[in-house]
Amino acid sequence: MELTKTGYKQTEVGLIPENWRLYLVNDLIELLTDYDANGSFSSVAENVKVYDYEQFAWYVRSTDLENNSKMSEVRYVDKESYAFLKKTALFGGELLFLKRGDIGNVYLFEMKTKYATVAPNLYLLKLNGISNSKYLFYYFTSNQGQLQLKKKNASSTLGALYKDDVKSIYVPLPPTLTEQKAIATALSDVDALISSLDKLITKKKAIKQGAMQELLTPPHKGGKRLPGFTGDWEEINLKDHIWFQEGPGVRKDQFKTIGVKLLNGTNIQNGKVILENTNRYISEEEAYGWYNHFLADAGDIIIACSGITVSKFEEKVSELEERHLPLCMNTSTMRFKMKTNKVDKNFFIHYLKSINFKGQIDGQATGSAQLNFGPLHVEKVKILLPEIREQREIATILTDIDNDILGYEEKRKKYLLLKQGMMQELLTGKTRLFWN
Repeated sequence: MELTKTGYKQTEVGLIPENWRLYLVNDLIELLTDYDANGSFSSVAENVKVYDYEQFAWYVRSTDLENNSKMSEVRYVDKESYAFLKKTALFGGELLFLKRGDIGNVYLFEMKTKYATVAPNLYLLKLNGISNSKYLFYYFTSNQGQLQLKKKNASSTLGALYKDDVKSIYVPLPPTLTEQKAIATALSDVDALISSLDKLITKKKAIKQGAMQELLTPPHKGGKRLPGFTGDWEEINLKDHIWFQEGPGVRKDQFKTIGVKLLNGTNIQNGKVILENTNRYISEEEAYGWYNHFLADAGDIIIACSGITVSKFEEKVSELEERHLPLCMNTSTMRFKMKTNKVDKNFFIHYLKSINFKGQIDGQATGSAQLNFGPLHVEKVKILLPEIREQREIATILTDIDNDILGYEEKRKKYLLLKQGMMQELLTGKTRLFWN
């Protein structure tokens, strides 16, 4: 049992300050409604027309909000449809809850068009003035708010959230709107920092793509030449200078819970090798016996070669470190080693991530939205190379950009942790911005 501290009281959501009050969502809303409230299925079908191009009003779907879709990608309804859907018209500042699917998704609606209305699968909460909408949004996205939403969902065998579920959620509120707004503003400031980093990361990645296109393409094909280098680029067969090997495809009935870890394509994420939570092992007897020649080495360049989403191609290349070992290659992965000093290793890593390599593989490999390839495809790849000194210079430039991106991503992680800590403190009253 949690002891009550001085100045705090025990409630259904834990300890909160004595001068805070615990409300039900039902006490904080004027209306909780959804798309279905506009009429019967037949009347909606007859009166609502949805368009894939701009019309009178934005037809707000959960996917638009989740993906922060561009306005050119969202759907619209015409003026007559908007008038029919008047019960769910949006004006900005409303809370929207996902009804089915990934329960716990909550959105604070921001107007991006003059008119907007709710599409199916969302609840619309119109507040009554007791609470600040931004404060409520942060509460529902906090650990405590999410816990309550997940519990409501767990009580349903259909994986859905019902109106009574939403209305019965508890919300602890500071005594004044001023304090609520101050808390919301503090959290918004951190969100603004995270958003600015997101923009920087996006910008840097675009710069990286442009630099790769310019620097990995020969000058006579439109590429950019580094100052001080004038020699011709040479075409080589990849297989003559780089050794490569595909994983053997260990069967499921060979998987163990301990032993030597197996490397699968799914273990390569965002350009990193992620093995901490793997549950696929092979016995040491098999690893150092039959599969000994598939044991990876530190410094091996690895790539996922099966089921790669084309847009995520660059993220599926990495380099193994000593800490990853011992490790046995498995299906859907390939590894590379330098055979000669003709190709700089770091240059080759960037080449594997480039559209130059993807373009050659794409012309041979199976799959459309996803690529699936193997040694038979790779051995046909030809690379156009500058001299080794220029390769190293190009690799340094691209690696520097990668390091910048990594630095921004690490900083973003710190701000996310900061935000989580602030939410835990501010939304429970453990840390106060005002004392009344």
